[in-house]
Amino acid sequence: MKTIAVTGGSGKLGFAVIQSLQQQGYQVVSLDNQRSNELRCKQIKVEMSDFGQVVAALHGADAIIHLAAIPAPLFHTTPYIFANNTIAGYHILEAASILGIRKVVMGSSESSYGFAWAPQPFDPDYLPLDEEHPQQPQECYGLSKVVNELTAEMFDRRNGQQTISLRFSMITKPDDYKRLSISKPEAFKNIMWSYIDIRDAVSACIAALQVEDRGAISLNITSSDTLSDWETVRLLEKFYPEVADLRSSFEGRTAIVSNRLAQDVLGWRPKHSWADTVEPSQQV
Repeated sequence: MKTIAVTGGSGKLGFAVIQSLQQQGYQVVSLDNQRSNELRCKQIKVEMSDFGQVVAALHGADAIIHLAAIPAPLFHTTPYIFANNTIAGYHILEAASILGIRKVVMGSSESSYGFAWAPQPFDPDYLPLDEEHPQQPQECYGLSKVVNELTAEMFDRRNGQQTISLRFSMITKPDDYKRLSISKPEAFKNIMWSYIDIRDAVSACIAALQVEDRGAISLNITSSDTLSDWETVRLLEKFYPEVADLRSSFEGRTAIVSNRLAQDVLGWRPKHSWADTVEPSQQV
């Protein structure tokens, strides 16, 4: 692989992925509906809803990292969010199929499980939460991620196209930690205190490019610890006392959302923690 197309290149994660790819010697093309004055690579303005534009923009790429999406069920109408995210995902995968691009890394989300944005909060069936847990979204954003993962499975059945969908938890930058409510555990109950440092999210994207013969697979991309200064057992006893099916023991601040499969498949592991950057006493 020499040329990697990154959609959403002007976004937070897309920008960081492009920088890292360039540092590792890849040629990169950014596909977005806006240009960035900070990117130092070829940029093509593309409307992901226009299939012809997507095919033309991807011509010459060896692999794709698809990160262009509305990132939450906020600020847009629900039909628009669902249509935008699912049509973009389908167009990327269909274009890759036509052009013979065999590898796609797809930005997915832990929101697909349904807990993060649920109008009617509910408990997980078991913990730790792994990729086998049912996906039960109650809103358009989580549903759009489920549909994109199913679309990737369809292309794998059709032509063996490899798509690794990365279910990112909340993506954080080192500068974020001092202003996050790490000492207020109720703030992150709905995401089960799950997060991923942007540097680890970037390394997961690049590791997914390098994996061979995995077909369509979805992986949790999350830190190995919680975004809380409470120990995990205390969090569960306080906020999820009804979850009786605990399939492993939790020591210290061990993550509640499992990244074990991602570690096994990608040969990747998160290296960064909020605790390396800031002490709880420094929280705003």
